[in-house]
Amino acid sequence: MKTGVSTPNVLWMSTFNGQNSHNALLVALGHPLRRRILRRMRDEDLISPRELATDFGLPVSNVAYHVRVLARCGAVTLVEERSVRGAVKHLYRSSLEAPWARQIIDLEPTAQSDAIIPTPPARGHG
Repeated sequence: MKTGVSTPNVLWMSTFNGQNSHNALLVALGHPLRRRILRRMRDEDLISPRELATDFGLPVSNVAYHVRVLARCGAVTLVEERSVRGAVKHLYRSSLEAPWARQIIDLEPTAQSDAIIPTPPARGHG
């Protein structure tokens, strides 16, 4: 039997009971990649995690995970599944409607906030 569930996991799991959908969305928007995904999705009718990953230069598995989190809290909707070369291509659309949530993703300027891991400035040797 597993014990010692961390507080963030408890909060995350408790927000999906239908009564705390705004809490789930707020928790999801706490991650910079998820905000970046939502900013990118508002420019497209349908987009797949693979297309997002290519645009961001990140692994598909990482982006797909975060898209699924956004889908669980209602920020994006799976609209279509297509069979492509033996795999299933999932196409999503933004369904973010809460004005406060839109304000959160609009707070950050795209160029600076899209950096997930900041690169330290180069240091001189001398």
